[in-house]
Amino acid sequence: MQLLDAQLYVCTDARHGRGDFASFIDAAFAGGVDIIQLRDKQLEAAEELELLGVLREAAERHGRLWAVNDRADIALLSGAPVFHVGQKDLSLAATRRVLGDTVAVGLSTHAPEQVDAALAAAAPSATDDGGAGLSYFCTGPLWATPTKPGRTPVGLALVEYAARRTAEGLAAGQPTPPWFAIGGIDHSNVAQVVDAGASRVVVVRAITEADDPADAAARLRAQLPELAPAGAARA
Repeated sequence: MQLLDAQLYVCTDARHGRGDFASFIDAAFAGGVDIIQLRDKQLEAAEELELLGVLREAAERHGRLWAVNDRADIALLSGAPVFHVGQKDLSLAATRRVLGDTVAVGLSTHAPEQVDAALAAAAPSATDDGGAGLSYFCTGPLWATPTKPGRTPVGLALVEYAARRTAEGLAAGQPTPPWFAIGGIDHSNVAQVVDAGASRVVVVRAITEADDPADAAARLRAQLPELAPAGAARA
């Protein structure tokens, strides 16, 4: 799968409480999840690498993508195809020096100026050596979520802003990375997110806390719009 084709992105912890990491990620992929990121700050490096091996095997079996959060060393050692950072983590230039140009690099954004910076960072010139630019960005959190305690929700206005700026970039022929809305998105409000202009979403509890992750993923995926055909302008 290519990043441009991805619409449903899930972040999960190691699921120690349920002891079902392998079966969960398999079900999520089967239900239509395109990318799964392992995000668990309690993990030691050795255990994280072990779990990422399980995630990699499942992703390859389903023809999907998988991601590492924050730690470029773990991403490099695990061979992750996707790596995600926050505003206070490694810079894009530093990340590219560690991981090279073939890994997709994503960035969290929480304000209009950060969205603008992410769009500008899509160009190869955004890195010191002219290497690959930013691959995608996320915008949010739209609603309060326990996965980001203390983070002020930004609401749907930022989704509308990202959609407008993306459309302007496409019209101007500028490099425009795909972007995902994130933060408190579930089956009850995903339609609002789509109406605000998003075609891609990141979710956590809507799938990680579901009794049937495959069904939860399928129902969320069904509420997302179709992407533009291959070769057409899209972001």
